[in-house]
Amino acid sequence: MGQTLAEQILSRAAGRPVSAGENIVARVDLAMMHDSISPSIIKILHQELGAEQVWDRDRVAVVVDHVAPAATIQNAEHQLALRRWVRQQQITHFFDVGRGISHPVLVEEGLARPGMLILGSDSHSTAYGAVGAFGAGMGSTDMALALATGQTWLRVPETVRILARGRFRPGVGAKDLGLRVARLIGADGATYQSVEWHGVEELSVGERMTLATLSIEIGGKAGIIPPTGPGWEEHAARCGITAPSWLRVEEGARYSRTVEVDLDTLEPQISVPHFVDNVRDLSELGRVEVDVVYIGTCTNGHANDMAAAARILRGRKVARGVRLLVVPASSEALQQATADGTLATLLEAGAAIGTPGCGACIGRHMGVLAPGEVCLFTGNRNFRGRMGSPEAQIYLASPEVAAATAVLGYIAHPAEVMR
Repeated sequence: MGQTLAEQILSRAAGRPVSAGENIVARVDLAMMHDSISPSIIKILHQELGAEQVWDRDRVAVVVDHVAPAATIQNAEHQLALRRWVRQQQITHFFDVGRGISHPVLVEEGLARPGMLILGSDSHSTAYGAVGAFGAGMGSTDMALALATGQTWLRVPETVRILARGRFRPGVGAKDLGLRVARLIGADGATYQSVEWHGVEELSVGERMTLATLSIEIGGKAGIIPPTGPGWEEHAARCGITAPSWLRVEEGARYSRTVEVDLDTLEPQISVPHFVDNVRDLSELGRVEVDVVYIGTCTNGHANDMAAAARILRGRKVARGVRLLVVPASSEALQQATADGTLATLLEAGAAIGTPGCGACIGRHMGVLAPGEVCLFTGNRNFRGRMGSPEAQIYLASPEVAAATAVLGYIAHPAEVMR
């Protein structure tokens, strides 16, 4: 009988063949922690577990991304303490303010690779599945245990297979596929399961990261895209990495369910306040005027996302009364946007560009929403109060829809601008 991608990766991590439903102790390949909850992780590691050093300084990555630059004195103090800890521990992989969000940064650096078991102190650590890794978010105690021992325990998850057929139409892309799946199976439809995305071989790694990060929004423990196709090959060549021969889609693998999506008929999807799975076709939405359009986050702040928005914004201006905020997911994405003219196009249209990082995604700085404001957001969550005031309204959509919305002042199909 064949194995799912999750079973293959966790079999390697456990040192024996495993199958869905088993509880295992597994070897961790990489552990990531960011500034937001690092104080609690460090406290547990040293004071409660009594560990003086992390198990392997080369397998730990630390990123300052959630409130970067620091927005308060307390943020600054925590980040200063983290920098001192990194030096004391001699952590090899440290990425300070401006490098960007942990997930794309670890992918860009070639630290996240196919077949790895990667733990992160962030729920969107499912992002590492964009390159065929098993990425999972964990809390402070589990992260501290992993840092101390290089091991973790978990139940091998069942797998939901998402099967995309056909090709995207103009103005439709990976974000629409991810939101459509959330609409079909709900926010808890893949709880503690691995989500395998099939039929997306043509997507770039940035687009794959959109799907991998959205896997947690349907309850996924992990979200994995097979490391095949031109998008993967381009990334692998740039980073000088390869996929292990043992990691592949196998005949006979058992899936808990298969969800099919017809890309040929898919139209832009909009997640309506205040739940990610509250998704509608754009054509069903009616006219929704906005105050803010926000392009960014680990879901849609990549170079390809900014370029997609720029293609629609080229030669056009942001509507009067609308603020367009663009926060690149990483410095590499910003550099690419600078080199290919994307950044100039965004600036000419009237966008404000922020420091690469998480930005206002968690409502702590760089674009916090006021009561009553309506935001079209390319991020991953639209919970009440997520980006600031609980009285604000957050709609989720693709970068293409975001750009069209910025031009027209209401949530719009890209075709309304491009025709």
